[in-house]
Amino acid sequence: MSGGGGAAGRGINVLNVAEKPSVAKSVATLLSRNQGLRVRDGRSRYNKVFEFGYSIRGQPCHMIMTSVTGHVTELDFDDRFRKWNSCDPADLFHAPIRKAVPQDKMDIKRTLEEEAKRSQWLVLWLDCDREGENIAFEVIEICTAANRHLTIKRARFSALIEREIHDAVQNLVQPNKWFSDAVDARQEIDLRIGASFTRFQTMLLTNAFAIDSATSDRSLVLSYGPCQFPTLGFIVERYWEIQSHEPEEFWTINCSYRCDEGVANFNWTRGHLFDYTCAVILYEMCVEESSATVTGVRQQEKHKYPPHPLNTIELEKRASKYFRMSSEQTMKVAEELYQAGFISYPRTETDNFSARTNLLAIVQEQQSHPTWGPYAQRLLDPNSGLWRNPSNGGRDDKAHPPIHPTKYSAGENSWSQDHHRLYELVVRHFLACVSQPAVGAETTVEIDIAGEQFNASGRVIIAKNYLDVYRFESWGGSVIPTFTSGQQFIPTTLTLDSGVTRPPPLLSEADLLNCMDKAGIGTDATMHDHIKKLLDRYYATKDQNTRFSPTSLGEALVMGYDDMGYKLWKPNLRAMMEMDMRAVSEGAKTKDEVLETCLQQMKACLLDARLNKQKLMEAMALFFERSTQLERDDQHVIRGYVRVCSLCRDSNMLLKQNRDGNYFVGCQGYPQCRNVVWLPGSVSEAVVTTGICGSCTPGPVYKIQFKFRRLEIPPNYDVAHLGCIGGCDDILRQLTEICGTGSRMAARVQPPTPHSSSVPRRNNAQVAPCIYCRQTGHSSSNCPSQIVSPKKSRSRQGSTGNGESSISCTTCGASCILRTANTANNKGRKFYSCQTQGCNFFAWEDSLGTGARGGRATPSSVNPSISFSGRASGNSVWGRGRGSQGVFVSATGDPVTGRCFICGDPSHFANVCPNRNT
Repeated sequence: MSGGGGAAGRGINVLNVAEKPSVAKSVATLLSRNQGLRVRDGRSRYNKVFEFGYSIRGQPCHMIMTSVTGHVTELDFDDRFRKWNSCDPADLFHAPIRKAVPQDKMDIKRTLEEEAKRSQWLVLWLDCDREGENIAFEVIEICTAANRHLTIKRARFSALIEREIHDAVQNLVQPNKWFSDAVDARQEIDLRIGASFTRFQTMLLTNAFAIDSATSDRSLVLSYGPCQFPTLGFIVERYWEIQSHEPEEFWTINCSYRCDEGVANFNWTRGHLFDYTCAVILYEMCVEESSATVTGVRQQEKHKYPPHPLNTIELEKRASKYFRMSSEQTMKVAEELYQAGFISYPRTETDNFSARTNLLAIVQEQQSHPTWGPYAQRLLDPNSGLWRNPSNGGRDDKAHPPIHPTKYSAGENSWSQDHHRLYELVVRHFLACVSQPAVGAETTVEIDIAGEQFNASGRVIIAKNYLDVYRFESWGGSVIPTFTSGQQFIPTTLTLDSGVTRPPPLLSEADLLNCMDKAGIGTDATMHDHIKKLLDRYYATKDQNTRFSPTSLGEALVMGYDDMGYKLWKPNLRAMMEMDMRAVSEGAKTKDEVLETCLQQMKACLLDARLNKQKLMEAMALFFERSTQLERDDQHVIRGYVRVCSLCRDSNMLLKQNRDGNYFVGCQGYPQCRNVVWLPGSVSEAVVTTGICGSCTPGPVYKIQFKFRRLEIPPNYDVAHLGCIGGCDDILRQLTEICGTGSRMAARVQPPTPHSSSVPRRNNAQVAPCIYCRQTGHSSSNCPSQIVSPKKSRSRQGSTGNGESSISCTTCGASCILRTANTANNKGRKFYSCQTQGCNFFAWEDSLGTGARGGRATPSSVNPSISFSGRASGNSVWGRGRGSQGVFVSATGDPVTGRCFICGDPSHFANVCPNRNT
């Protein structure tokens, strides 16, 4: 016989760890019977340490009871992969991950380590589901690292009541590694899939569109979850079904007969017809021969059976249906009732009681209740015949029994209305499932009118049985007059009525939970979380009748993936994953096998989605305007959206103005994508308009209204110009060549030198020396050494007696003439540059394989390993890169290569090179 504080001797030290502080307190109080119980602080002020004496199977023990607060460790990527722009999202499917104790759980970890060092046993009191088992192994890892000689045991319990807790500690078992592995697999799968798809669609869409979410937070995250998205899919699919429904008129014949015994309403066995002419002909036949003949009378006993024992999904569905409680609120209240010892563990898939459960004892505890107590007494009376062993629902998670009451209560002072309702539901459901079914007598009458068949039915309830206590259900019925076979009568009414087909209703929360349950989406413990995330992310809304509608954002995302032809919003993929994880928990598959299969499959989905990302963009464009919002950052004033970047195709190209007042159109995906179009330095004002260029692709490309400074442009050009940066605007290209582009190094120039009052100021800024010639008196954008007209540039190139030196462009085949650089670092250095619009070929003469000088070089003389990346419009060179070096990754993983031509560093381009002015 074991006992509480009266155990002889101190015995061995047993470290007991519960999942929550409240559970630790309840278990310690029940085991010690509140005798000799001492409480002290742990390292964490929220997780107390309880000490008391006890005896386990005759072994005196000094029990040390403490707790964690859920998971002790968190799974995440290594630091170098945590930043969104750090890698291709597809790389997250195989990027290194680690489990670590977060900073806010370090005190809990220290308590476990300190107590483990002076203990001989470790007994785990974590919740007895898969998640609890996974937390148990986290605790094991921490404690065995501090004391590898610990004997590890597991306490299995389903209710915080005295008999269950004492029985658990006297029958300790081994922890279930398969359960823990299943959770590890799910965590890693969800992390990798969620992070990769979330980064993909967030970086692709949030900057491209003005998304009106529930908040105006600039850091909007378009999250993707492998359970969350199929759940959204159910909502959107029903919404589409409603939207596509076209009402169709139909006709039906109704017949009734009234006598002293009552009224019988007969239904046409054809149901209804959509052909009006056919319906009229049949109706007229019935009117002409309106005498009805009874062709059959059937009387039979009918049973309405009580529900199966209660599991988590049914609890959530019924609370939503009966009380309109959200699944999230249901689980919150149920958890509080469990921790207070009033109901059994509320997270269970089991819907049948084992033979070991003492059902009579549970009913006996409810006999004194003022409302359902008398019914409980009838159940216990053998003469009433009301008792019936509960049915088997066919589900068993091998961890917990169905949800049932564990302690009597007529209502606690601290309970809210939801606590009262949920406790009542659990008790009444349990009493109902151990009761006889309701019994009724049903009569069905069939009649014939002119060859058309009609029928009516009526029901009389003989014994209500479980319906007496289960007030949430009814068994409606009506009494019909007595008919005999062969009887004839004239109908009281015979009418041809019309109606229209109606679409199905929006999904209620109970409907949605049912869809998720049938498709195997989520678990009993997580379904309510997936629904809550849809509401939090503003993918769906819920009305007062608990019915869900998708928002424009939710519908657009599902539509985009649906248009791709890849059913990422369908439940099939996730259902297969859930089946695999169940197989892991049963030992049929290993964690590694499931990880390899699932991640390989979902990586293929991501790569496919990325190839078809334009479908997602097109779907979003149906619901949202392109982003034109103004914003300001430390480097630039952003003026507005111009187009989707033609290089990375992921981010927006925005009209910007840098600190020295010069305008350019740059990719918002910088620094991953460095696409930029530099505008003439003579632009004084620029505004993006609503006009769209009709020739530039990919579109739309919005036109910009320019205003130039008159003194800085030739007299034959207008001051105002509506231009396009897509490449079709000859005027803009000519002015860029004539006036040059604005400085791109304004933020990196040397401190400005003093200037006299006679030097005109622009924008009240001090005049800095030109970054090219290091002289004052002019801006870098108007440096005489950089502004060279095309005709003069040809005459100024170095040449031999054979004329201008040139090579053939390896990109477009055009002739590239030899030119001379005038920059500070490369003054006098020769280079070849293609003048074809849109071509980015550039090469230093001394870097070519033949060192071609004074003559025409062939394409084969150019080093084939050299690749050339984007060059700014105008005369300034952007840089070059080598194919295997300097790889930058865009938002969706597309590589953008580059290499600084000044210092050779692949991590930046020449325009931001720190050695440019040295």
